[in-house]
Amino acid sequence: MPHFHVEYSRNLEDKVDMGGLCECIRATAAEIDTFPMPGIRVRAVRVDHYAIADGNPAHGFIDISIRLRAGRSDDVKQDATQRIFEAVRTYLAPAFLHHSIALSLEMRDIDPKLSPKTGTIRDHLGATTQET
Repeated sequence: MPHFHVEYSRNLEDKVDMGGLCECIRATAAEIDTFPMPGIRVRAVRVDHYAIADGNPAHGFIDISIRLRAGRSDDVKQDATQRIFEAVRTYLAPAFLHHSIALSLEMRDIDPKLSPKTGTIRDHLGATTQET
């Protein structure tokens, strides 16, 4: 597991390709050893109601929250945080040129004793299946 939750303001819907942003995060995370590829989950949720700074409706935000099973050193987490943040900042560079956007990212540890997991994704990696 790492789970990447992206919240973004509604006014960015037509300014930033959020599917592309999710893929940017996934691809970057997959290159970082501390993130096991089968556990990577990236999802984006639009926020319809928000108020930012001086209330100007042109301001937007993207907030990324990374939840990660505890046990990694602070140095490893700091490196991973910076690599994801820089990839996202680079992806958003064209939008930053023309729009008022606040970007934030936070990584949090999850206590494995309080977070049971199960699934079959690892069983199906690399398999091509058709839904019937």
